[in-house]
Amino acid sequence: MDSPELSFTLAYVVFALCFIFTPNEFRAAGITVQNVFGSWLGSEDVGFIQYHVRRTSITVLVHSALPLGYYLGMCVAAPEKTLGSAEQVSSRWSLFLLLSSFLHLSSWMLVFYWSCWNWKHHPISRALQAHVHLPDSTWGSMATSINTEFRRIDKFASGVPGARVIVTDSWVMKVTTYYIHMALQTECHVTVTESRQHELSPDSSTPIELLTLRVESINPAVRAFGFRYVWPSIRCWSPKRPTRPKPFLCSRIISTDYSDFREKLRAPIRVSPRVVIHQTISDLFLETFRAQVGLNPPYALAGGQEVELCIGCMQVPARIKLVRLCLPAGVHNESECQECFCRPMWCLTCLGRWFASRQDQQRPETWLSSKVPCPTCRARFCILDICVVR
Repeated sequence: MDSPELSFTLAYVVFALCFIFTPNEFRAAGITVQNVFGSWLGSEDVGFIQYHVRRTSITVLVHSALPLGYYLGMCVAAPEKTLGSAEQVSSRWSLFLLLSSFLHLSSWMLVFYWSCWNWKHHPISRALQAHVHLPDSTWGSMATSINTEFRRIDKFASGVPGARVIVTDSWVMKVTTYYIHMALQTECHVTVTESRQHELSPDSSTPIELLTLRVESINPAVRAFGFRYVWPSIRCWSPKRPTRPKPFLCSRIISTDYSDFREKLRAPIRVSPRVVIHQTISDLFLETFRAQVGLNPPYALAGGQEVELCIGCMQVPARIKLVRLCLPAGVHNESECQECFCRPMWCLTCLGRWFASRQDQQRPETWLSSKVPCPTCRARFCILDICVVR
């Protein structure tokens, strides 16, 4: 394969993949099916179902034409192959042209079949037909109901145009490239099946948490579908502990979308026993706080001294003692940690909540390296000064 052919092949493959999966750069440049054919598709707000019936149909036609477009582009990029001449083209390229033409022609026949009888055989129409229960109802009446609810401003919608999760008063829907999954809220339930943390986000340098939710309907004709929520986290660690290079995760979970989704969803949400959802910053911070304190040296009580109940919750023993362990950075630094002479009066959970409540809520990356006053005597301490009583 010579250089022009290789260069064009690589460029076309990259373009085709980006056009199908549509990264943010292509979407910002307007290189999408929705933007290119926007005048023919019409408005999504006016007719949601009709818009996506047309969108999925034109998407099938355009995507099926990509192999044929590669052949036509190769005719220009590599004229020495004489791909435009039926007599001189090689058998390998003839077979590729035949398969590409057959694929594109088949997509036209499929879309024509969908369009017959007012798009009755389109997959979206058949999905709506599965929700028809009354004898005198049709998929058109269900489409009208969805169109009406989609025009309301209180609907929930999250995601990019070709991959969105939409919740209306009666429906839960997932928009994909070629299809719309849908379920009635009165007939479905949502299950959180998985929660995974990743060190890096595709859009930023911060860790993220992925929640996988699955929507299942009691209607056997309705296919189950799932989607994910991406919650970013923020790294934070104490720079004063050089022997601990591995960062902990102090998550600032953007739970606004999930809260709005849960508020709009009337179907029950179940959580698998093995899944833990951290919906607030304090939840994940307390885990990090406990892990950090567990690395500090323990504190041994004097002989005969008893441990009292925590004065914060009065439920568990107060097994936390503040002992100045960090080194001062300067004599005149007023923010340095101070000696605390209080007896053990707090449990780890209550002290962690106190620690978090004294922080700048807009800068969670600084929490573990901050200093706060003792809730009893106001002596300043940092996380390195918190010792568990043994």
